[in-house]
Amino acid sequence: MAEKPNILFVLSDQQRWDTLGCYGQELDITPNIDQMAESGVKFEQANTCQPVCNPARSCLQTGKFATETGCYRNDVALPQDEKTIAHWFMEAGYDLGYIGKWHLASTGGPSSEKIGPERDYHEKPIPVELRGGWKDHWIAADLLEFTSGPFGGHLYDEDMDKVSFDGYRVDEMTDMALNYLNNRQKGNPFLLFLSFLEPHHQNDQKRYVGPKGSQERFSDFEPPGDLKGNRGDWKENYPDYLGCCASIDKNVGRMKEALKKNGMLENTLIVYTSDHGSHFRTRNKELSRGQNVKGNDDDYKRSCHEASTHIPLVIEGPGFRGGKKINELVSLIDLPPTLLKTANIQVPDYMQGRSLQQLTNAKNKGQWREATFIQISESKVGRAIKTKNWKFSVKAHDKLGIRDAKSKIYYEDHLYNLRKDPHEQNNLIDEPGYMGIKEHLKAKLKSKMELAGEEEPKIVSTISSNS
Repeated sequence: MAEKPNILFVLSDQQRWDTLGCYGQELDITPNIDQMAESGVKFEQANTCQPVCNPARSCLQTGKFATETGCYRNDVALPQDEKTIAHWFMEAGYDLGYIGKWHLASTGGPSSEKIGPERDYHEKPIPVELRGGWKDHWIAADLLEFTSGPFGGHLYDEDMDKVSFDGYRVDEMTDMALNYLNNRQKGNPFLLFLSFLEPHHQNDQKRYVGPKGSQERFSDFEPPGDLKGNRGDWKENYPDYLGCCASIDKNVGRMKEALKKNGMLENTLIVYTSDHGSHFRTRNKELSRGQNVKGNDDDYKRSCHEASTHIPLVIEGPGFRGGKKINELVSLIDLPPTLLKTANIQVPDYMQGRSLQQLTNAKNKGQWREATFIQISESKVGRAIKTKNWKFSVKAHDKLGIRDAKSKIYYEDHLYNLRKDPHEQNNLIDEPGYMGIKEHLKAKLKSKMELAGEEEPKIVSTISSNS
């Protein structure tokens, strides 16, 4: 019987796909992850299923959409009865390690949904029953940006004791991961989930903070097409943002070297991705179009746009080799079944995604999906669908994204031709010549919503009152 692969899952926070060299970044930001793409598999069209931190993480842990677990916005704890990837891997004999940002233990704020009792672990150690089954090695904080800054702070270990650090957070968290990789007892395979906060903006400073010297090192950047010519805070923040990404890449290289030194690299699957992207506050007026939504002035991601939803995804290791480039539309929701498939664990029917191993076999590509589904919260109650050619989104006018999870009635919000307008600068939603396209996409969106357990909604046109 073949030895089960180890798995190292590296999750960044709020990282755009175009920060990586393998996706076209011209500066030398990510040489180690670029090398992974050259020898592994790069997914050109990877998308989040929810461009908000907590909901995206709930999807990664369970394989369910955010409205299915109830984690439709930030500050909703993952229900204790949800079976997560940690539970599945524990049953399969894996050692489990979790390091970094958790963001699935606290509950608070107004809600029209049943979200459980109020709990505040933002700055407190997380009890074992709220760790989603990660019962072995644990060094984490629910809101890492509340217990630490870019240079110094603390997390909590499995005994709920402080683990303090005073260097750059990415380096220090990688040291914790290296300590696990270098000193764990050999025998069982491992699943190590490393959840960085970077390149997320530091909330209390309202800016991105890279390693010292980032502003000088990366000042000569080429602005992405969706940012160029638009307002927002990208001009002052992008060098530090790239500095964060470069730091993560350097530390991915450190972990690969440790795996190699310990004779584990060939039998370790390394997954690199992010929970969502960042539009650098360039879309805030669009988010509140027709609504007065509190908090939109500081929004960085809660939208349907590629800057928010298009994420990096590079996988290297058993089953993912050969320098392949996959152009099919994939989603974060596909990663839980992919991990289970790697460990030869039967994927449960309730998981909404599909294992990406199917795409590494050219014979199966024709059976893949035509569109990905995105739920949007906090800025609005919104839903979106992306095909290779189009982006179509809707929102509920009488609902608040911070309070409500869903609606029975939605209104058309955005339509983009991704082939002609990849930077989504021309919203076609009010153009009469696209009625046929909208009806086609509307039918696909309704179908996706129903598959996610939602009622078939009424979607009102901006041009006609017909649904």
